[in-house]
Amino acid sequence: MTTTNPHAASSARAATPSAPFGTDVTWTNWGGNQSATPAFTVRPRTEQEALDAVRFAIREGLPVRAVGSGHSSSPLVQTGGVLMDMSAFSAITGTDTVRRRARALAGTTISAFGDPLWEQGLALGNQGDIDKQQIAGALSTSTHGSGKDLGSFSSNLRWVRLINGYGEIVEIGEGQLRELKAAQVALGTLGIFLEVELAVEDRYYLQEEITYPTWAETAATWQTDIDANRHYSFLWCPDDDSCELLDLPGSPSQNMADRSYTKRYNVAQIQDEREVSRTEGARLDRSYRIYPGGFTTQFHELEYFVPSQHGLEAVEAVQNLIRTKHPDQKYPVEVRWVKADEGYMSQFQGRDTTVITLTTQPGTDYWPFFRDADALLQEFEPRAHWGKIHFMTRSRLERLYPELDTFIQVRREFDPRGMFLNDHTRALVG
Repeated sequence: MTTTNPHAASSARAATPSAPFGTDVTWTNWGGNQSATPAFTVRPRTEQEALDAVRFAIREGLPVRAVGSGHSSSPLVQTGGVLMDMSAFSAITGTDTVRRRARALAGTTISAFGDPLWEQGLALGNQGDIDKQQIAGALSTSTHGSGKDLGSFSSNLRWVRLINGYGEIVEIGEGQLRELKAAQVALGTLGIFLEVELAVEDRYYLQEEITYPTWAETAATWQTDIDANRHYSFLWCPDDDSCELLDLPGSPSQNMADRSYTKRYNVAQIQDEREVSRTEGARLDRSYRIYPGGFTTQFHELEYFVPSQHGLEAVEAVQNLIRTKHPDQKYPVEVRWVKADEGYMSQFQGRDTTVITLTTQPGTDYWPFFRDADALLQEFEPRAHWGKIHFMTRSRLERLYPELDTFIQVRREFDPRGMFLNDHTRALVG
């Protein structure tokens, strides 16, 4: 006859999270180059369940990481402890049309902001090529669009509610600038974001203009194009088939090798939405419908950020690297611009920036190309996108991020046990 100790049974029940969870479930990112098998994958549906999950991890001595849409190519998510899937936290929770602010739960995707904000006369001030990321992940890695007078998502963070390393729900607002500048790009190391508030804009329409200039033409109008357009970016194509690798329509009449797929988006005034146009290359529509496009197939990326005054020189150095040493690299090189901001760990902290994005195909050995690109760009003091493949080290951070010590101090205040660190982030900011 088998007997059960009621105290042992109670203890066993206590050793699992109260929220829905799975055990030893392998997580893999969107690009397929990062994976982890945490002890618990927790899917909280309420703040209380999220809080209970963090407190469970603290009691059991398990590290905690949050996962969003899985678009990061770097090892930000990996943990053997508790992985918090925050996808159930999805809703626009409030808008303020006078102050031009919007609040949203942390798992809300960028695409989910469009219609609700528009109905209130508001819109995000900028977006990137992809709108599937959850807002907490976009903030934590300083995801961005393009426009020399426009900042990243992180630069627009004005308030956040999060669960810290003590198992408490706390708020950071504009009255706590030291902490807010740390929270703006926190790499998930301050705690589990629950809800955020962003600065937004009055709603606006955008007119699209897609052109296919040669590289000589692109370089000749470099600064004029940057200055004359609200949003300007291009993808330089090393090969005639480069565009199709990212699902972009190339020129119908010209070979795309050594040409730029160039995007210009500018504000347009329309009186009636019957004027909306979805003509490829000349769309006219609500802002949030214009930004995303292409980029539906999987890929891996390295994305580096150089001071704007060195942008042209850096891009031409990368082109020369591809032509001379890596001619097998056919993906376009994307180039964008972002305004300086004040986030301690922001790639744009203190400097206007030219963004250079290198893309490779899943299943290929991208390390030789990316290592050579990293070495080549060092003369330009590059920072790296935290959500992309990179070669940043603590010593590089100490040189490139003047407020690194302040960030680390804040991180330790919010998480003295290092509950929200993994091997990757511990090496950088532990």
